[in-house]
Amino acid sequence: MERRVAVLIVFAVGVSSLHAVDHTLDSVWEDWKSLHGKEYTQDSEGQRRMIWEENHRFIQQHNLEEAQGKHSYKLGMNQFGDLTDQEFRETMLGLDMSSVDVSSLPVWNGTVLHTPEQVDWRKQGYVTPVKDQGTCNSCWAFSSTGALEGQMFKKTRRLVSLSEQNLIDCSRCYGNRGCEGGLMDNAFRYIRDKGGIASESSYPYTAEDTMLCRYSESQRAASCKGYKILPEGENALRKALVYVGPISVSVNSSLHTFKFYESGIYFHRKCSKSPDHALLAVGYGKSIDEPDTSSRAKHPYKFWILKNSWGTRWGEGGYMRLARDRRNHCGIGIFSVYPEV
Repeated sequence: MERRVAVLIVFAVGVSSLHAVDHTLDSVWEDWKSLHGKEYTQDSEGQRRMIWEENHRFIQQHNLEEAQGKHSYKLGMNQFGDLTDQEFRETMLGLDMSSVDVSSLPVWNGTVLHTPEQVDWRKQGYVTPVKDQGTCNSCWAFSSTGALEGQMFKKTRRLVSLSEQNLIDCSRCYGNRGCEGGLMDNAFRYIRDKGGIASESSYPYTAEDTMLCRYSESQRAASCKGYKILPEGENALRKALVYVGPISVSVNSSLHTFKFYESGIYFHRKCSKSPDHALLAVGYGKSIDEPDTSSRAKHPYKFWILKNSWGTRWGEGGYMRLARDRRNHCGIGIFSVYPEV
C-alpha cells in the first residue's frame, strides 16, 4: 500500500510539472524563439520551455532584488535561456587549466611607474568587434586572437581580425583540443613555431572540429615571437594593461548569474577562483557613483572591462564589467598571458 501511494505521488508530481507551463508567457516565449532562431521537435519543446521558464523566473527575481539595491548588476534573457547549467558548461566554456605548469612559463616583469584611473583600448582602435564562438568550447582561441590583434595593431596601426578556426584546426599538437578546450599560451606557441596565423577572412570560423589544418604561409596575417604570463594578482594585470595593451585573461563563469549577465558591475560572493573560461581584458575603470559606505551591500565600483566571445546579445554588447580589487574576484588575476610581436 505504501509503495502504491509513493508511486502515485511521483506520478502526480510528474503530471504537475508537465502542466506547469505559464501561458501568460506564451507571447514572450514565441518572441524569444524567433529572436534567437530556436526550433524544436514536438517532443523537445515542452522540456525546453520548462527550462526557459525557470530561467525567466530566476532573472525576474534577481532584477527585482537589484532594483532594491541588493545587487550591483542586472540579468537578462539571452540565447542561453533554454539550456541547463550543465549543458551551458559543456558547450560554451573550454579553458583547460589541467595541464598548466605556471612555473615553466616566461613571466612578464615590466615596470610601470604610473597607472591612470582608467584605460579602455577599444577607444584607441586595438579591439575588433565582438565575435561569437557558437556551440564550440573555443573561448581560448578567441581570447588568443584578441590579444594578438591588439599587439599587431600596436605594431602596425592596422587592425586585422584573426582566425580562431586556424587555431582550432591546427594547434592540437601543442596541447589544445579544438572545440573541447585549450589554452592561450599553447595557441601562442603554435603561432610562434609555425610562423604566423591566418586572417578571419581567409580562414573563416565554422565552430566545428574539422580535424584538417588548412593553414598555409600565404595566408599569414600576423605572427608572434613568443609570449609572457603575468605574475598572479590584479596589480600586475592593471600595470600590464597600461604598458602592453589587451591581455588574455581567465575567470570562473560557472554561476547561473554569469550566464545571464546583462549590465552593471558583476560581483557574486560565491564566485569561484578556479578559472574555466577565457576572455580578453581591454581596460579597467570605476563607476561615477562610489558606493554608499553605510550600505550593508557594499557594492563594488571599480571594474575590469572584459570582451567575451558569446555574441553581442550577452552582457553589455558582448562585454562585461567585472569587480576589480576584490581579491581576484572570479579568479581574474590567476592566469593572464599575452603574445610578443
